[in-house]
Amino acid sequence: MKNIFFGVLLVFCAFLSCRTGDDELQNIDQILNVYMKNKSGRDLFKNKKDSTYFTYSMNDDNGVADIAPVSSSLRATADSMLFIEYIAGARRIGIDTLDPDNKFYRSDITVSLIKRLNNTVLDTIEDQLTIEYRMTPSVFEVSKVYYNDTLRFTKQAGSPNVVTIVK
Repeated sequence: MKNIFFGVLLVFCAFLSCRTGDDELQNIDQILNVYMKNKSGRDLFKNKKDSTYFTYSMNDDNGVADIAPVSSSLRATADSMLFIEYIAGARRIGIDTLDPDNKFYRSDITVSLIKRLNNTVLDTIEDQLTIEYRMTPSVFEVSKVYYNDTLRFTKQAGSPNVVTIVK
């Protein structure tokens, strides 16, 4: 009985060792950093004494409900510049493509910018963020980013996904 067990174990180990190392992994690059500045270059999310600043919320336009919040976080660079870090969460809609090895998807997000002065709401601005993704057997990545129907970002190989919006 022991011989049968060890024989099966030996065959199983031999089977596992015959796997090829050619299995290609898909690289996923979908983190998007969105910076918001005014025309003079001031960070719009930075709360400075006696000045206006913005808070934000994001809603998935393609969500299963009218109110479908999208998760994101406000992060800071080493020099304290604040930016929205969006990783995933909005529903992706397929865009027609003829090549099954090169597919495109799109997410539509409403970004609500709430203008504040000393924690008092002054105004709410609703803008449109559209993120296009490209998927091939080797990569799933952010391809293009539109803000209010204006192209703001096109993916360059090896570069981070950074969008700067000037309001």
